Amino acid sequence: MLCVFHCRFSTTGLPSDVTVEVGEMSFHLHKFPLLSKSRLLEKLISDKSGEEESCVIKLSDIPGGSKAFELVAKFCYGMKIELTASNVVYARCAAEYLQMTEDVAERNLISESEVFLNQVVLRSWKDSVRALQTCDDLLPCAEDLNIVTRCIDSLAVKACMDPDLFGWPMMEHGSMQSPGGSVLWNGISTGARPTSRSTDWWYEDVSSLSLPLYKRLISVMESRGIREEIIAGSLASYAKRYLPGLNKRHNAALMTHTSVLSEDEQRGLLEEIESLLPIQKGVTSTKFLFGLLRTAMILKASPEHLANLERRIGMQLDEASLEDLLLPTFSYSMETLYDVDCIQRILKHFLAMDLATGGASPGLIDDEQLMGSPSLTPITTVAKLIDGYLAEVAPDVNLKLPKFQSLAAAIPEYARPLDDGLYRAIDIYFKAHPWLSESEREQLCRLMDCQKLSLEACTHAAQNERLPLRVVVQVLFFEQLQLRTSIAGCFLVSDNLDGSRPLRSGLVAPSEGGGWATAVRENQVLKVGMDHMRMRVSELERECSTMRQEIERLSRLRNGWSGISKKLGFRVKPQICSTQEDSVSEHQSRSGKIEAISKAHKS
Repeated sequence: MLCVFHCRFSTTGLPSDVTVEVGEMSFHLHKFPLLSKSRLLEKLISDKSGEEESCVIKLSDIPGGSKAFELVAKFCYGMKIELTASNVVYARCAAEYLQMTEDVAERNLISESEVFLNQVVLRSWKDSVRALQTCDDLLPCAEDLNIVTRCIDSLAVKACMDPDLFGWPMMEHGSMQSPGGSVLWNGISTGARPTSRSTDWWYEDVSSLSLPLYKRLISVMESRGIREEIIAGSLASYAKRYLPGLNKRHNAALMTHTSVLSEDEQRGLLEEIESLLPIQKGVTSTKFLFGLLRTAMILKASPEHLANLERRIGMQLDEASLEDLLLPTFSYSMETLYDVDCIQRILKHFLAMDLATGGASPGLIDDEQLMGSPSLTPITTVAKLIDGYLAEVAPDVNLKLPKFQSLAAAIPEYARPLDDGLYRAIDIYFKAHPWLSESEREQLCRLMDCQKLSLEACTHAAQNERLPLRVVVQVLFFEQLQLRTSIAGCFLVSDNLDGSRPLRSGLVAPSEGGGWATAVRENQVLKVGMDHMRMRVSELERECSTMRQEIERLSRLRNGWSGISKKLGFRVKPQICSTQEDSVSEHQSRSGKIEAISKAHKS
């Protein structure tokens, strides 16, 4: 059914003598108002004047369709039309198509719409956005008339400026301001200062644009020198609006006003966003990149774009969190719960970049440099992150030993100041995979350096039944060495305190008295610390004695003591234990010295 638009002169009541068909709508109009404003309609009407049938004109290709022609018809009849940012582009394109120029009539629709566009729309941020949105329905006419370019340039200039500079006297971004900067209420200055705006104030507005227009806007902004982190933030905001997979908690209001894209459209949008992102490290949020990678896996994006995202993440892996790394497996061919292969590829990119930028090498580093060098912060951060990731994926019973071992071994040895995190991950893996053989356990434990375990980790490992016996022995050995070193350090401090005895004379200066009080307190702290060490040494002695008795019992049963002792390296254990006894006795004698110093001072 055709929709009919009737327009009659209110003064004469003359019936219409021309019918204009635009799409499915028919306009019953009069010839004179039309031909007096439009050169094209004048030509078409004159061509139909010789026909006996009623004059019917078809305008099937007019830009904007019936909506635009209705504005034109009202203008031709002298009716007042209200031009807005939402309809001015329709009016301008239709007027151009109908040749409504100044040589046909003064103040014709082309000039009127141009004046409104230049003096009203392009001076306002909001109106420029609305006008640009309407250009999608009016291409290529809006492009030929340079309307798209003018709107984009207007938006780019305003986005690169401080919004507070062009916000007065417009009220579209908040309260009206006076030239002095104070807030106006009913035209009266309140004296209050406006709040400064962040650089992301325009993100939401431009995210309503179609992707082709948005890409052009971003390109123009980049050419004008806007900072890359601002561009990256806008791209992230645009992607989150149209890719539901990026939002863990969907904004119901936003999703209501946003058309849902098909899977193919989402895939195309994601790949376009990835290609537009700046390549510099740290410009784009690592969390957003991981979200983009996760969504790309779900949408089955091209391998090229997946590899690019992995490379981008690898450049700034030290900025990621453990939650970011937990990418689920979206492939039916993989049995593991998490995509360990993807994390290993990302880690490979990071290590390659770290090496290319002059990262530290294991042969040129010692422990002090490892703990204090700022250049090692990224690699040590990533090592800690990967150890945490290994602990998270270790409970997966489908995670094979070679894959777990390969990821753990990818971290350079010098990148771990302590191996506590790696030990924890290995222990969890052993607990979730009790069927591993002794040789497989030993093979995995070779990744761990027992000398780099903390005292707490050593204590746990010494009592861990899941560890191979060889590893437990190594842990006990190095734990005793640590304790002996600590005790020797305490004795060295005690000797230094003994050297201060000649300072005591008949009279002691007040400042020296304060020093003696400090020394007494330090002696008490040292005494408590050495008591704890003495107890720990005793525990280790008992464990060592028990293990020695067990080994002797096995040797009597199998007559293979020489082979076992050679294999497990227990020949030094009796010597270690006896040495510990000497250390304890020496420790007790020196502890007596410290107590004597304290008593002498009190007397």
